[in-house]
Amino acid sequence: MLRTCVFLILLFAANVASAATIVVLGDSLSAGRGIDVRRGWVQLLQERLQHEGYRYRVVNASISGDTSAGALARLPRALKEFHPQILIVEIGGNDGLQGLSLDELEKNLQRIIHLGRRADARILLLGVRIPPNYGPQYTRQFHSLYARAARHSGVALVPFFLEGVAGNPALMQTDGIHPRVAGQARLLNNVWAGLKPLLVRKATTRP
Repeated sequence: MLRTCVFLILLFAANVASAATIVVLGDSLSAGRGIDVRRGWVQLLQERLQHEGYRYRVVNASISGDTSAGALARLPRALKEFHPQILIVEIGGNDGLQGLSLDELEKNLQRIIHLGRRADARILLLGVRIPPNYGPQYTRQFHSLYARAARHSGVALVPFFLEGVAGNPALMQTDGIHPRVAGQARLLNNVWAGLKPLLVRKATTRP
């Protein structure tokens, strides 16, 4: 019995070690601010991958409050450490909320995409929006830059990460910015629509 348990543990460890990696580079929307992170969409993604028979491990490299500049600065280390086959980029909301330059945000997104592609990762960009109280012109320009960045770089795009969740009090926390646990499954569905075409059944890790 003991030998069987040891064998299963070693087999599980070997499978994890040989699994390809998906890195989520995000902010509080992916870090699970205000909820149990074990019930967030990133963990739900890991569970769905296993259920669907995809051999990937998911690394959540998301930090609450991070901006595109912060994500860009820490990306090289994440690429070197995890060698991801897929990089999911969910960043920029804090740039908008802080009223930072949209030109700088777009440049940072392009740099993030460039670094990911140079590391041979397939990229999925998640579009985000900011509340309408920032003014129609700014909010419109903010949202449109994600489509432009994806089109310019030829990467996959989820047009609006919070589609079907934002603006719904039953799915959003009282701050109106962060989704509740009840909204996490919908976030995953939004991501999955863009992610599934990037997945391969027999993905293995790279040295």
